[in-house]
Parts: sequence; structure tokens; C-alpha cells
Amino acid sequence: MSGHSRWATIKRKKAAADAKKGQTFTKYIREIIVAAKLGGGDPANNPRLRTVLEKAKAVNMPADNIKKAIQKGTGELPGVNYEEITYEGYGPGGVALLIKVTTDNKNRSAAEIRTILSKMGGSMAAVGSTAWQFEQKGYILVPKETIGEEELMEIALEAGAQDIINEETGYEVITQPQDFEKVKKALDDKSVKYITAEITMIPKSYVKLEGAQAEQMLKLMDALEEHDDVQNVYANFDIPQEIMDKMSTE
Repeated sequence: MSGHSRWATIKRKKAAADAKKGQTFTKYIREIIVAAKLGGGDPANNPRLRTVLEKAKAVNMPADNIKKAIQKGTGELPGVNYEEITYEGYGPGGVALLIKVTTDNKNRSAAEIRTILSKMGGSMAAVGSTAWQFEQKGYILVPKETIGEEELMEIALEAGAQDIINEETGYEVITQPQDFEKVKKALDDKSVKYITAEITMIPKSYVKLEGAQAEQMLKLMDALEEHDDVQNVYANFDIPQEIMDKMSTE
């Protein structure tokens, strides 16, 4: 699962950098609005809202922005009516893509996503073409300097984790979606720090890319995630660490 954890680490670095220019704030505001609309404005009773609030606070989003976004979601303040759409596609080398979008104009979003894909070696796909290649899982990436593997296994497995994978980028704690909050709380209670904690889509298998195809794939991921409507991009690539490192510093 190294491709997943490497990209999770890059995304975290990019989120911190993008926050400086407000792009990350825009994405989190939309996610907060949708989460509050679907599950209510109380994060204690809305796991999805609680997760995105943690991400928003990690990039220092102002409390007033957060409050207004929640109020727009619950209807206390007027706001844009966003809807969630998942587009499917392929990237260089036949990499499967799931592109999660939050938009107020699905026709515009579809056209713009299609253009990005076609310009960068990818293509749109019919519904159901790639979704079967992913599974929804809870995912927590714990840096190795934080805790030993045996101690982590004891805490996480006892709390209901499905698997723990030792990767070069850290320990990947995998859960069923319904067990994610319980496992995350167990880590929090033991003050175990983590890089990423989210409900995500994990590939069932991976496509190995190298050289020009790997670089093109990462540029495509970057272009998609820079689009204001795109909340998440899931892909089943596995790319060498040195190319990932190069990408994260550009």
C-alpha cells in the first residue's frame, strides 16, 4: 500500500502550503457545509464534520470561517447549494481514478475535469468502470518515530483495527469504516500522533509506474486536486519513493 501512504504524506505537505493562498480553506469550507447539511452542525454527533474540522484547524482556518460554514450547512445562514458527485477515469498507464467533487454546477465541473484528464494523459470513464477497484476503509498513518510496531498493534487491534502495515513512510492502520472513530480515539487516548486519519478509498491492487509515466501521473493528480471543486482524488498507482520525493519538493 506504499503508493497510498506516500501520496497521503505529500497531500499533507501540500495542504499546509496551499492554506497560505487560501485554496485549502475553500475546499474545507465546502466540505464543512456539506457535512453539516447531511449530518447536523454538532461535531460530537457528526463524525464526518468532526474529521474535516480537525483538518481545517490543522491548517489554521479561522474559527469564524468554520462557524459560518457550519451555519450555511445547517441553514442558519444562506449559502450555495452544493452537491457531491464522483467521476471515474483513467490516468497514464491505465491507473484507475475516483474523483470526488463538490460543486454548485455539475455540468461545468464535468467539462473541466474532462479537460484536465485529456490534457494530461488521462480520460473520463463510465460509471462503474473504476469504482470496483477501491474499498472504503478507515486509514490512519502513524510515523515510526511516534511508537513501536508492537505497542501500536496492541492498541489498534484491541480497538478494532483490521490490519497494520509496516511501510517505509510509517505504519498504516486500516479499519472498517464503522470502526474508524473507535480506533482513532484509542490512539488519541494514548497520545499516539499520526500524519493522516480519514475515511478513504483504498485500492484493491496497484499499477506500478516509473519514469515519464510516473511523473505525468503525479502532475495529473496535482492538477486535479488544485481544482476548486475537487475534494479528493483516489488512484491505484505505486510510484518509486525518489519520484514522490521530487514531486513533494516542487
